Amino acid sequence: MKKYIKSFTHGVSLFCILFVFSCKTPSSLVKNEPLNLPGTFTGETDTVSIGAEQRRVFFKDTVLTGLIDIALAQNIDLQNTLQKVSIARADMLSRKGLGLPAVDVFASAGMDKYGKYTMSGVGNFDTNLSSNIDKDQQVTDPAQDFFLGLKSHWEIDLWGKLKSEKKAAYARVLASEKGRQWVITQLVATVASYYYELLALDNRLEIVHRNIALQERAVEVVKAQKEAGRATSLAVQQFSAQLLQTQSLEYETRLSIVKLENELNALLGRYAQTPVPRGETIRQQQLISQMEAGVPLQLLTQRPDIQQAEWELKAAKADVEAARKAFLPSLNITPYLGLNAFKLPLVFANGSLAYGLLGGLSQPLLNRYQLKGDFAVTDARQQIAVNNYRQAVLQAYGEVTGNLKGIAYYKKIVALNQSEVETLTEAVSTSNDLYFSGYASYLEVITAQKGVLEAELKRTVAQKELLLYTVNLYRALGGGWE
Repeated sequence: MKKYIKSFTHGVSLFCILFVFSCKTPSSLVKNEPLNLPGTFTGETDTVSIGAEQRRVFFKDTVLTGLIDIALAQNIDLQNTLQKVSIARADMLSRKGLGLPAVDVFASAGMDKYGKYTMSGVGNFDTNLSSNIDKDQQVTDPAQDFFLGLKSHWEIDLWGKLKSEKKAAYARVLASEKGRQWVITQLVATVASYYYELLALDNRLEIVHRNIALQERAVEVVKAQKEAGRATSLAVQQFSAQLLQTQSLEYETRLSIVKLENELNALLGRYAQTPVPRGETIRQQQLISQMEAGVPLQLLTQRPDIQQAEWELKAAKADVEAARKAFLPSLNITPYLGLNAFKLPLVFANGSLAYGLLGGLSQPLLNRYQLKGDFAVTDARQQIAVNNYRQAVLQAYGEVTGNLKGIAYYKKIVALNQSEVETLTEAVSTSNDLYFSGYASYLEVITAQKGVLEAELKRTVAQKELLLYTVNLYRALGGGWE
């Protein structure tokens, strides 16, 4: 007796040692150090509030806001993003039942023909010869089995593994929602950028038309002077060549407008419709009166892409936690309740009620490579999520800083270009007077006219860039979605 007790004690001790050894879980190698953001964007300390307004306040042009509404309703990329949100919600719904018992209605029918020289065959034969059973209790040959009832499986979440899986699924839903908001932000900014590009091309076309009219008049004048002997053929050729160059610029501009309209229509989720409606001209567009960037830390609560990266990081951490806890023992309970008989007519008879309960504690011991591989994968994904989060913050900070500088500089550039246009316009008038008086050559007149054209085009480009920097700042601050 002592020998059996001693053997049993040794067995229990060995089991406990193996059990404790197998419960060892790995540690994550990822180091998530806190971000140290600068205190300001441009070295100033007076930017203390976010300036990203709602788009209907930010964009004053009602035609532009109408185009944005069409894009939000019909853009294909945005519709695909909505489906991604639905997929994430469906995944969370599928994991909502983790930790709860699963109950299935179960019906089965089976038949076994046992050999004459088997334990089951001999046992059934002896049973049928027993005087303790009636006719209904005799086992059929072949043996049959019928069951109708409920079967359940329940994994008890001892260590929180299933809770971590649900937490990861929930975080991914929020990440997908932030991704949807970021797509909306990008879409609003892109539609506005295309619209301002079109307005710039319209203004360019207007400038070209005005210069063509002036140059056509100049060609007529120089031809008349040639007939009167006051100008040479070379002067006529130079003025005509300048006119031809400007006329070709008109068609280049028209082609650019058509291409950009097609791109904008595609962004709006519709077939090409030309012309795309316009509202105010580029020079009539109003900038928002006050635009402050706020402190860099506020980016973490404003930009959807940063929030998306943050939720994806939380999901990755939950995945690592679930993979780590998979090394720990799991407790499973499998109860059943139903009607069971080896003759179909007896399934619903009195005495056919059957029930059972099985509980088991399982612990991975050998060949745990699958668990180790899963943990290594989730840990690597967590490192990627950390890097993506840091990259999103760094990129956002750089975008805000660059756009703030761009707005400040292009305000000055627009003012200087305006002064340049005014000065060169006066120079054209002066050169014409001097040319008719014989104090200036036709080359000086051509140069003055060309200078005005280039200056007006530069002013248009500068106005467009100022608007684009404003839109980009709005996007960089997390605006665009409601």
